[in-house]
Amino acid sequence: MIRSTARTALVVALALAGLLHTATPARAANTLVLPRAGQVGLGIQVQGATLLTGGELGKEFGAGPGLTVKLRYRMRFERAIGLTFDAQQLDSRDPSAGAGAFDSIKAVRGQRQVLRDRLKLVSAGFELYQMFDTDEKTTKMLSAGLGLAQVSAHLTDGETQFPLAGDALFVSLGAGVERFVFKSWAWDLSTRYQMLFHDGKVNHDLQLQLGMIFYAAY
Repeated sequence: MIRSTARTALVVALALAGLLHTATPARAANTLVLPRAGQVGLGIQVQGATLLTGGELGKEFGAGPGLTVKLRYRMRFERAIGLTFDAQQLDSRDPSAGAGAFDSIKAVRGQRQVLRDRLKLVSAGFELYQMFDTDEKTTKMLSAGLGLAQVSAHLTDGETQFPLAGDALFVSLGAGVERFVFKSWAWDLSTRYQMLFHDGKVNHDLQLQLGMIFYAAY
């Protein structure tokens, strides 16, 4: 589901970019409406993510696609606050390997052994942004955040397995750019590092995200 949604979002974003680039540079520059303090941006991004092997989750699961939805509220002094919602599906490094953060699976259904093939991470967090060059077409930013992540594993028989330790707490650091292309629409490119605290252990999640954000006028 996430893979299909991510592909659809990327196709829509690329199609929109193609339409926007048909305008002449002079006309595009004249139609830009840069956001100001008090405006709210709504963005969607596709992402590629990977867990480093240093953590317990990372020993069992690796890389995969994801989808991000962002709400970003612009403030004075080139600052912003926001909410970020992520959904990731990370492939198992070796479905037949040990349990790691999950209980061992010994079930055999329909003459086939049940294995964990993907990790699901669904997270929600609060972020603070320090922005730079907000009066230019390209805005740069640094971010820091914290939140909660629901951890679960997809099994090859279609069931979902949850670890005994439950959800994870995370803190994040990131950097990105907004490149305005038409009115209050901008490309939103960012990278983020999430430190996941789960079952008393630290896991490391790296993300690269690309999408678009729109700031509503008032």
